[in-house]
Amino acid sequence: MILASQSPRRRELLAEAGFELDVRPADVDESRLPDERPVELVGRLAAEKAEAARAAANVVPADRLLVAADTIVWIGDEALGKPADAADAARMLRGLSGRTHHVSTGVCALLLGDDGSRLRDATFVETTDVTFWDLTDAEVDAYVATGEPLDKAGAYGIQGAGRMLVRSVSGDYQNVVGLPVSRLVRELAALVGDGRDLVAASIRNGGPLA
Repeated sequence: MILASQSPRRRELLAEAGFELDVRPADVDESRLPDERPVELVGRLAAEKAEAARAAANVVPADRLLVAADTIVWIGDEALGKPADAADAARMLRGLSGRTHHVSTGVCALLLGDDGSRLRDATFVETTDVTFWDLTDAEVDAYVATGEPLDKAGAYGIQGAGRMLVRSVSGDYQNVVGLPVSRLVRELAALVGDGRDLVAASIRNGGPLA
């Protein structure tokens, strides 16, 4: 599978599901369009990254699959990217304190022809709601001091020390980590037309799928 993402968390999640990956990050303009909702933004960016990676690919993988994704943390209409510095991370965390925010991942999967052409595609957006505890200044400062928030959208990583900030998760936990793998595998199974064989193989994880 071609993975059009440089996220180490996405690589890990897909590798755990049994996929052999050819990582080819796609570079697209990630600017938000006027009046574009967060869920629309990540869906569009995933589709654009998939097409950019397909156009640049010079070798088609054995399974002929290409996957691109984009994740956004948002609350209200505000999209939270990676903090500029420690002070910005602290500001974001205080803004999320005691509130529920959303993590949306747009995913675009392509089935490629032997010549790299686009045969079929599936695009979807998965959203998970995350609620933070009421955070004290000491808790925010301690977490920022770990350095973990600085390269994370929304200034936290749920798979790391940031789990201590989270009161509850409603939806797919892996989506918050970076990729809704369970849904993706089912979308891939439909894309390649092998029923649920791909899902069963991922569950068994007895070896690479490609």
